[in-house]
Amino acid sequence: MILSSEPKISSTTETMPDAHRMVQIANPSWVAELADWERQYSSDEERMRLALSLARENVLRDGAGPFGAAIFESDTGMLVAVGVNRVVPLNNSALHGEMVAFMLAQARLGSYTLGAPGMPRHEVVTSCEPCAMCLGATLWSGVRRLVWGASREDATRLNFDEGPVFPESYEYLETRGIEIVRGVCREESRAVLELYRSRSGEIYNG
Repeated sequence: MILSSEPKISSTTETMPDAHRMVQIANPSWVAELADWERQYSSDEERMRLALSLARENVLRDGAGPFGAAIFESDTGMLVAVGVNRVVPLNNSALHGEMVAFMLAQARLGSYTLGAPGMPRHEVVTSCEPCAMCLGATLWSGVRRLVWGASREDATRLNFDEGPVFPESYEYLETRGIEIVRGVCREESRAVLELYRSRSGEIYNG
């Protein structure tokens, strides 16, 4: 007799275990305490401090990755969506803060792109320079502006692997019309990373 821990997979999705046909993507419930959907976030610093508060609370409350992101209407400063890193809690390597924010923004607006005709200009504000995955997703998401706090070098000090991101990567985004703003509230952003280090947070590089 051969025993296996692998689940039996049927040819029909109706009889598949839920894990084979469903992925849950959600922010933790406490995010609602921090996101003000009626406020106009008027400056890069205000927008970044929201992303930082999300990142900080993600460490303190869930012990999860020290990264947070938010999507705004660029001109009005209205908040569209937020995301925090859910890699470890949801066992999903794709759920970086930026990715969660992109997914929830597109779901809210009912569009696979945040740059659809008739839409206002959107931007992503993230507590740390994006990794290779999130930088690629920035292009496909439809945002026209990228703002980050801590740098790639700050993240690698904690041994996070940001992947193949090169100066040419940013040149390409800029030629595609995406404005890039670096180092907003960098010291505050670095402090969130150091908080994660001080709490012996897990480094999940795969």
